[in-house]
Amino acid sequence: MKEVQFNNGLRMPILGTGTNTYGKENNDYHGELNGDFSALESAIELGYRSIDAAVSYRNERGVGKIVVNTDIPREEFFITSKIPRQEVYFSTKEAVRQTIDSSLANFETDYLDLYLIHHPIENKDYFRHTWEVLEEYYQEGKLKSIGVSNFSQDLLEEMDEFATVSPVVNQIQINLKEKNEELIQVIKERGIVPVAWGPMKATTDQKIILGQIGDRYDKSWAQVLLRYQTQRDIVVIPKSHNPKNQAANLNIFDFQLTDNEMQKIASL
Repeated sequence: MKEVQFNNGLRMPILGTGTNTYGKENNDYHGELNGDFSALESAIELGYRSIDAAVSYRNERGVGKIVVNTDIPREEFFITSKIPRQEVYFSTKEAVRQTIDSSLANFETDYLDLYLIHHPIENKDYFRHTWEVLEEYYQEGKLKSIGVSNFSQDLLEEMDEFATVSPVVNQIQINLKEKNEELIQVIKERGIVPVAWGPMKATTDQKIILGQIGDRYDKSWAQVLLRYQTQRDIVVIPKSHNPKNQAANLNIFDFQLTDNEMQKIASL
């Protein structure tokens, strides 16, 4: 598995699995929890080791239990979670600590590989003390890396006023419908790794062109799209409940798109 290196020297697999619909009725984000994490079990069996979770997904404990119950050593996993946008989780420094401690308990681990602020915090005081607590846990080794999600350039610049530890990633929507190219460039210039959520979104016409490119390599449109992003050092976290698709998403490192193909996809 290809990896990316953070600005703190640590590394992250460039491809992982999302978990926001795992363990829920009808595989629905808003569905009731039903304890069915067979899709995550399948993903891990196929070789996924980077697991992208969040408090707001409501299933941290179930995701954590699946990881713990494998025979795979903890250090082989890269586990990400995120503090939610609701004030109850960050209105005080102690609230932030309780949120992080709860995540650690849910994953039955003494550290998480990456912890993010899931959405921008509008109150500047809350924003500042939330990041300060993340830095505190980072310095203690309980969070190996810390970062942000859905942050604009302005918010990243606002962090310069108080952050003593730079975020290692900014997880944003990146796909052919929402390219976010200007923000990607800003992120990279700041030494931050862009992580794509929703990486599989594309129009029907775009999928046709991706499929035509894929024919040369015996790859699907989806595999070409994932290869396109990872080839330019963007981390992707596709999610599927179908083992066949999970396997296909992993099988993108045995071919390389040409410069012309990369430019063609970029122009879609």
